[in-house]
Amino acid sequence: MIKERIRQMLLAAARAAYEAGALSSADFPPINVEEPKAGAHGDLATNFAMTSASVQKMPPKTIAQAVTAHISDPGGLIEKTEIAGPGFINFFIHPLAWHPILDEIHEKGDVFGANDLGQGQKVQVEFVSANPTGPLHIGHGRGAVVGDTIAALLLFCGYRVDREYYINDAGRQIYTLGRSVYLRCCELAGQNVEFPEDAYQGDYIYEIAKSVMADQQDDILALDAEAAISRCARRAAAEILKGIRADLQGLGVTFDHWYSEQQLYDTGKVQAAIESLLQQGLIYEKDGAKWFSSASFGDEKDRVVVRNNGQTTYFASDIAYHRDKYERGYQRIIDVWGADHHGYVPRLTAAISAMGKSPDQFRVILTQLVNLLRQGRPVSMSTRAGQFETLRDVVSEVGRDAARFIFLTRHHESPLDFDLEVAKAKTNDNPVYYVQYVHARISSIRRKAAEEKGIRETSPDPAAMARLNEPEEIQLIKQTGRYPETVSAAADLMEPHRIAYYLMDLAALFHAYYNKHKVLTDDPGLSAPRLYLVIAVQKVICNGLHMLGVSAPESM
Repeated sequence: MIKERIRQMLLAAARAAYEAGALSSADFPPINVEEPKAGAHGDLATNFAMTSASVQKMPPKTIAQAVTAHISDPGGLIEKTEIAGPGFINFFIHPLAWHPILDEIHEKGDVFGANDLGQGQKVQVEFVSANPTGPLHIGHGRGAVVGDTIAALLLFCGYRVDREYYINDAGRQIYTLGRSVYLRCCELAGQNVEFPEDAYQGDYIYEIAKSVMADQQDDILALDAEAAISRCARRAAAEILKGIRADLQGLGVTFDHWYSEQQLYDTGKVQAAIESLLQQGLIYEKDGAKWFSSASFGDEKDRVVVRNNGQTTYFASDIAYHRDKYERGYQRIIDVWGADHHGYVPRLTAAISAMGKSPDQFRVILTQLVNLLRQGRPVSMSTRAGQFETLRDVVSEVGRDAARFIFLTRHHESPLDFDLEVAKAKTNDNPVYYVQYVHARISSIRRKAAEEKGIRETSPDPAAMARLNEPEEIQLIKQTGRYPETVSAAADLMEPHRIAYYLMDLAALFHAYYNKHKVLTDDPGLSAPRLYLVIAVQKVICNGLHMLGVSAPESM
């Protein structure tokens, strides 16, 4: 791309300046070429002269003058250069030099922007992993879309990616679920039951209890309480998990693996993980409990893995689970959790370090809360009390596309306001509508070009392409050319919102262009290159939407 060409030209110019005696050293720092914030400062700029000053032992402006004097540009890429401020070198690119970007988009199609950043590294992305104790809420939906899109980005960038859901089907919360259902069964049988505050209160508990009583009433009521609670827990978790799978599929999210926590216990992997740490001298006994020396690996204090009553903690099973991930051959592990788990990150990071893994082999992505609104007014949500609109309700009301796109309109570390009415609006206030409409409008232009104008969708000749010189056209081309860098940055930083931001910026430039210039004119020599341009825009819009798991409609 043009940035890399400028970088190579700068390096060649610096070497030529040194050979000519204009620079004192052939030791050059890395050359950074970026887009300046102000358009008046050119298309691209570098601070190379400033970063070289200490090595060259001369003023940055002198270095900038020496380098620019030795730039060789036989292809006519650069229209002019300027030295600004303390020694910035600003480049103004010839308008025609941007046109090859369009050729690349047309040639590569749906793989435009793909790269080999991952080089086949095997990665696991674990996300959602909500306890099967109730329906998914909108916060789970945000984590699902963030995790799913991170996986899609990594796959597009050359990683081998598996998506996994960890089923927390063991422990206290599952017991509480079983007890909640059992007590409702007792109520349905006419017994006088005092329902505890820490039990799950939602209507879904009643529905599960009704289904249990419909086909197991005699068995449940005949069992002692603990056995009945265990049976109700298994039945309820299975039914809720079935609903979770369906809700996630409705959001366009599927998994390669569903991994049971109970399986870790049944196969002895929790005990094996504890034994391994014991052998390393990283677990000790105190007050009848077993403690992992997590403080030795950066945690604020040591953590209990086996309580003094002999029961293992959630932390113990999490250690075993992540140990198992590495044993399955994953070179890098990414966990997407809700923000309420932020305090848990240091202890698990300590456990990963104790396994001999480097920090870059483990990453936790925390997603902040979602504020569900309706016309700007909050909608209350409480999973345990059952006072919430489920993820299924939200997706049913606004649609998969709107839900997925809006979840990615903020950085995952920032709270998100999700207004149901905005998500349904067929206006530019709705970001997904704003972007999808570009794709649909260009589809309409293409149909009109073929049916009414008889314009073929082929690459225009150089003379025709030279007519793509309006400022709005150059801005559009430059924005499409930013897509590969945006994809790389989004994958490297694991910030999928960058794709949504990019698409909204591209859509804004297209709308501005379309409102000022006709694509299909009475001049075929002008219409052909403009059609070529907008089809390239459409291809990039389509690529980006599909990366986010959002459809690219042909009409709206």
